[in-house]
Amino acid sequence: MSVRVSLVAAARSSALLAERFEDDRPLDHTGWHEVQLAAHALVPLGAAELRYCSPTPRSRATGDALGFAPMAQPALRDCDMGRWRGLTLADVAAREPASVDAWLADPRSAPHGGEPLLAFISRIGGWLDTRPACDGSIVAVAEPAVVRAALVYALKAPPSTYWNVDVRPLSTVTLTGLPGRWSLSLEALPR
Repeated sequence: MSVRVSLVAAARSSALLAERFEDDRPLDHTGWHEVQLAAHALVPLGAAELRYCSPTPRSRATGDALGFAPMAQPALRDCDMGRWRGLTLADVAAREPASVDAWLADPRSAPHGGEPLLAFISRIGGWLDTRPACDGSIVAVAEPAVVRAALVYALKAPPSTYWNVDVRPLSTVTLTGLPGRWSLSLEALPR
């Protein structure tokens, strides 16, 4: 038996350049508008047997707006960014350039006092690997960072790959498989 996990990146809560680490802001006007535009393609994913979301306001709001009625999963929370929480990358780079360089170069480092990238990827992979293998489907609305971490884990890619994966708001990806054996499934949206 295998399981099919469709991940939907939460709609935006701010302009992309204003994204903050562990951003707890709700959907902004643009995010709500984008959900309405994408709903026709994403609503069918709500037929999944299990529907989850990250515990952030924008992930919950995205899932609710799509009619998923998702259950919040603490394991799908964003990476713990410690003292950098609420700041933009530009803010942190201006204050602590050497710390940012260390964080980007070493997936085991946590100069912010939070969760190292490697631990974050492993946590998200652990969530994937504990999904019930029921030949069914699961949908999860999550922060873009969570989707990136899931892809790196599923593809058994080096942690540095995380920085090369661009996950846009409301983008989707499907992983199919079993614990430790995941495949990426790219599908065309219905027209």
